[in-house]
Amino acid sequence: MSLAAQRILVIGGGFSGMSAAIELRKQGADVDLVEIDPEWRNYGAGISLGGATLRAFRSLGVLEAFLERGSAQDGVSIRLPHGPQVAMLPTPRLAGPDVPGGGAIMRPVLAQILVDATRAAGTRLHLGCSFSTIEQEGDGVHVSFTDGRRERYDLVVGADGLNSKVREALFPDAPKPRYSGQGVWRAVVPRPPEIETATMWIGPKVKPGVNPVSKTQMYLFITEPRAVNEHLDPSTFAEHVRALLADFPAPELQAIRAGLGADSMIVYRPLEGLLVPQPWSRGRVVLIGDAVHATTPHLASGACIGIEDAIVLADELARNADLALALAAFGERRWERCRMVVENSARLGEIEIEGGDKAEHERIMRESLMALAQPV
Repeated sequence: MSLAAQRILVIGGGFSGMSAAIELRKQGADVDLVEIDPEWRNYGAGISLGGATLRAFRSLGVLEAFLERGSAQDGVSIRLPHGPQVAMLPTPRLAGPDVPGGGAIMRPVLAQILVDATRAAGTRLHLGCSFSTIEQEGDGVHVSFTDGRRERYDLVVGADGLNSKVREALFPDAPKPRYSGQGVWRAVVPRPPEIETATMWIGPKVKPGVNPVSKTQMYLFITEPRAVNEHLDPSTFAEHVRALLADFPAPELQAIRAGLGADSMIVYRPLEGLLVPQPWSRGRVVLIGDAVHATTPHLASGACIGIEDAIVLADELARNADLALALAAFGERRWERCRMVVENSARLGEIEIEGGDKAEHERIMRESLMALAQPV
C-alpha cells in the first residue's frame, strides 16, 4: 500500500502533532516535526481523559505507558454542593474490557509519554524552529524555516494549536478564538482514599471537581464565570480558589480548601473555543487539532479529538492514493464529531454561567459521552 503523501512535515509538537508523527511513521511516511519551543515543554496541572481518548492511546501504542504513570477509573460522580451523590455518569470501557472508561494524568507526564513515542517512531525533530513561508506548487510544498533551511514536502500538517500561524497563512479569514465567559482553575492536591473516580460538585454557577492522576495525587478543577478575559495576579490565586470553595460544604472540598496556600501549584486559564468551517485543507496543507476545533474542557475531549484527527488522517492517507481524496475523506470523517464536542462543550459552559437547567446539563453530558463512544 502506497501513501498519498510520502514526505510529510508536521508543524507543532503538541499532543495532536506528536500523534500525527507517530501514526504517519507507522504508515511508512518520512516525517519531519518542527516545534518552536527549544525545550519542548508542556505546562499545566492534570488533564481528564474519557474512554475515547484511552481507545486512541491504544491505537497510538501508548496506553500501557498511560496506565503505568496516570490513573484510570470508571464513572463520573455528580454531587450536590454539600456532598450527596445525585448521579453517576457511566463511562463505557472503549479501550477494551480490561481498561477503565476514563482517567486523568499530569499534563507534562502525558506530554513526555508522547515525546518518547515520537522519538521512538523515528521522527526527525527540529526544536526551537518554525516555518517562515509555505509555498505550494502542483506536486509539492516548499517550506522555509526560521533556522534558514528550505525543504520540499508532499504534505504539511498544521498542528500548532489555538493561535495557529499555519491557519493564519492558509485561511486568513478564518474565525478567531472566542472567549467563552468562563475561566478554569486547576491545582494538584493530595488524593484521599475516598476519591475513587472523577467527581464533580454542581453549584449554581461555579463547578468544582477532582480527578485522580496517580495513587497519591489528584487535581482540582473549578470553572468560574468571568465576564472579562483579563490578566490575574498569580499571588492571589490561592486566596481566590479558597473563596470559590467557600460555598461548597462537602468535606472533601473543605479539606482541599484548608490545604491551599502560597506554595500550592495552581494554574488559571481563560476558556476559549474555535470551530473553523470546512475545508480544513488547501492544496497540500491540512490543519488538525486545536488549530481548527479548540474546545472548552467540559467534555474532557479536547485532546481526544485532536489525537483522533491524527489517527484518521494517517488512515485516509493510507486508504487513498490521491491526496485530494484522502484529505476530503479526512474532513468528512472528522467534522460532525468535532462539531459536536465544540458546540456541546460551549453549551455546557453557557448553562453553568447562567445558572441554568441542571437536567439539560446532565442530558447533554450523557448524550455527548454516548456519541464519543461511537467509532471514529
